[in-house]
Amino acid sequence: MAKKIYVYLFVFCTIFGLWTMPVRAAEPHQVGKFGDWTSYVLTEKGSKVCYMVSKPVKAEGKYTNRGEIFALITHRPSENTKDVFSYITGYTYKQGSDATVTIDGTRYMLFTQEDTAWAPDASADARLAKAIQKGSKMVVRGTSRYGTLTTDTYSLKGSGSAYKSITKECGIR
Repeated sequence: MAKKIYVYLFVFCTIFGLWTMPVRAAEPHQVGKFGDWTSYVLTEKGSKVCYMVSKPVKAEGKYTNRGEIFALITHRPSENTKDVFSYITGYTYKQGSDATVTIDGTRYMLFTQEDTAWAPDASADARLAKAIQKGSKMVVRGTSRYGTLTTDTYSLKGSGSAYKSITKECGIR
């Protein structure tokens, strides 16, 4: 009987220990560096996520404190999504404000929430992804919760190759 209690206690402690183990975030693996863009892949919940990212070559605005700034395009084949454009601005956007992306003279609207901006739908994502691959310069403008206007300028050098690498890595057609 005592042996049985120890076995049950061992099983309980093992299962409880597994349930309470911290979940580790997937570590991204760099696929390649292409001009001013870098491509990555990671596994999230057993599925591949492929993305390309860049930082601005110039960030302007009358701000005193601003966090990291990134533009990304992400593929998540397990969710049937591709070309998802997101913009992490390094500050909290003004509530209800939009941001804009201008690529070689063509303007695109983004909606904002907290510190991130996105294209409004999959069609806009696809147009942005195509423009980024073929363009030479991208400018993103937004307004912080304090009313500070920011203008971030990106080089699109290498974006086409970075896009090809994430598309190949995630098996997107």
